[in-house]
Amino acid sequence: MTVKTASPKTIPPLQPGDRLSRDEFERRYFRLGHVKKAELIEGEVYMPSPVSFDYHGKQDGDMGWFLKHFSKFTRGTSFGNNTTIRLDTDNEPQPDHILFIHPAAGGRVRIVKDGFIEGSPELVSEISGTTASIDLGKKLEVYRRNGVNEYLVWRVFDEEIDLYALHQGVWKSAIPQSGILKSETFPGLWLNVRAMLDDDSAALIATLNQGLASPEHAEFATRLSQTLKP
Repeated sequence: MTVKTASPKTIPPLQPGDRLSRDEFERRYFRLGHVKKAELIEGEVYMPSPVSFDYHGKQDGDMGWFLKHFSKFTRGTSFGNNTTIRLDTDNEPQPDHILFIHPAAGGRVRIVKDGFIEGSPELVSEISGTTASIDLGKKLEVYRRNGVNEYLVWRVFDEEIDLYALHQGVWKSAIPQSGILKSETFPGLWLNVRAMLDDDSAALIATLNQGLASPEHAEFATRLSQTLKP
């Protein structure tokens, strides 16, 4: 299939289904200001439809708050919401959330001069409603191939939250311990699944605070602090 390249004098509109190089995708995306969200997945442009509060917006805010809270109490980590990441020449997704070890603390992503992230964050999160087919299809494979350590997916219509961890290049679905999903990459990141689904903020924060107070989180935070460059 032919990959499209625009002439220097024109900037064609960005359309779902376009097959583009990453450079051309960025050129159209950033020069055409009306486009609010677009992703390049396996060389193909995806542009999600408007999202509702009940089936995306609320869940997006809740999961973002949870991950941000962990990051705020774990020096050397960073959280991002709806952030474009440059993974490889065919993939530039814009996941709902990312959690990563900052480069100054030994993390593997790069924050380049234009402010964008290059490389694979340690954890990616998606709120998966109408986008479930791509989130659990092509994106699952793209994140695996690029070495994302963990993939957190909230399947809104199924009322389920999954955590995939990468082991020797293969995704393994994490098994909740007493209803709690525990991150391997970010010790102390404890997600009370039922509390998140039921909007039980008190139980959600209580579980997360237990994780933040755990010995494994203390060890992780100390290791990051010792690595952190001024």
